Amino acid sequence: MSDPFGVLEFLHWNHDWNSYKYPDQASLDKIALLMKKAGVGWIRQDFLWEEIEPRQGEFDFVKYDLIVDILVKNKIQILGLLNYSAPWASVSGKWNDPPQDNSLFVNYAVQVIKRYKDKIKYWEVWNEPDSRVYWLNQDGLKSYSLLLRDVYLAAKKIDLECKILNGGLAEGLSSVNKLYDNGAAGYFDILNIHIFEPPQDPAAIKRVEAYPKLAYKIMSRHGDAAKKIWVTEIGSPGVKSGMQVADWWLGGNQDELEQAKWLKEVFASLLKDKNIGKIFWAFFRDCNKHWDNGVDYFGLLRWDYSLKPSFIAYQEITQNWKKVK
Repeated sequence: MSDPFGVLEFLHWNHDWNSYKYPDQASLDKIALLMKKAGVGWIRQDFLWEEIEPRQGEFDFVKYDLIVDILVKNKIQILGLLNYSAPWASVSGKWNDPPQDNSLFVNYAVQVIKRYKDKIKYWEVWNEPDSRVYWLNQDGLKSYSLLLRDVYLAAKKIDLECKILNGGLAEGLSSVNKLYDNGAAGYFDILNIHIFEPPQDPAAIKRVEAYPKLAYKIMSRHGDAAKKIWVTEIGSPGVKSGMQVADWWLGGNQDELEQAKWLKEVFASLLKDKNIGKIFWAFFRDCNKHWDNGVDYFGLLRWDYSLKPSFIAYQEITQNWKKVK
């Protein structure tokens, strides 16, 4: 459980809108073996409400049973991401609008946790609830904190040993403060943050280091000094030289060698922080024109599964960590 190396990957993507990234068991087996080769210890994996409960009271776990079984077989630990609204349950019918009744989401979460409690012990409630992209009607995390509380209390009744993470925060220290201001301290076991910086900025790595340290000061002020911090998303593009790709949201894209260099800097810096428990690189494999910009090239693998320099860098870091341990 001490292994700090994770990745974000979308193993449930088998739809036309994501170019059928993982269409069958063979593709899932292939990616799991590559994760083992890289030294990945953890994966942050969605368990989408709309797929698991497409109609109220009707549950379908076939897709996720397969994903979980493959990961367990390959000894890759899972951070299960309980997220987004089922269209029938959200306020407006949109996936990123909160449920009209928290009890509907809690019931789905309970069913998932109950089914996998012998295989998964870590659960994250929603993704980036402080971002309008993923939580449509922002209210300073007030309504999210209530949902987090309700899921936490229900989850502990199902599995007292499970650990609950808040949804990864996208908007920095202000969101950490809001989480505490809304009384959420008692309803997460690990603080979950996302860190993205433009690697070409010479001061970027200092900001990467500073964020979790400052977040920990906020935690300590609220009596949460014993809790760990997980960085469940950090990454940058790695675009093959000569390719013309639109910039990602933080500016110009890096090439593949620059991405590998940034990955090494990130892990070298964050692994020194004793308060950080896990670091998840986003993503493990490139996407196929999903975002139509540099975000499609966040992977350690190209779309065709070939290894990027960042894969080798990640592999070297995990191997060296294991030698020291």
